[in-house]
Amino acid sequence: MASTIQIFGTKKCSDTNKAIRFFKERNVKTQFVDLNEKGMSKGELESVTKKVPLEQLIDKDGKQFRKRNMKYMVFDLQKELLEDPLLLNTPVTRFGRDASVGYTPEVWKKWLQTQK
Repeated sequence: MASTIQIFGTKKCSDTNKAIRFFKERNVKTQFVDLNEKGMSKGELESVTKKVPLEQLIDKDGKQFRKRNMKYMVFDLQKELLEDPLLLNTPVTRFGRDASVGYTPEVWKKWLQTQK
């Protein structure tokens, strides 16, 4: 396998843990990025948004969104996601130029098939 799968999420997120397990069961090397410790770089976010619309990346049902009372705010979505990575819908999974958000095993299976 040429590329490593990059998984952005938190240790407490069940979907992130399921994503890590999905790849581990298939002996695929992953790099886990804990959003509690480090967010996405601007380049990483821009790479992801080439495959996933920016609006799908923000977790409007999440604790952080509610805590910051963002429901009625006008904000720059990209700026907020870079400054506060806990607003991201998780997991965000990157593989080369491909990206997905949430638990998407059907997408990941296609990525792995293209590597064979």
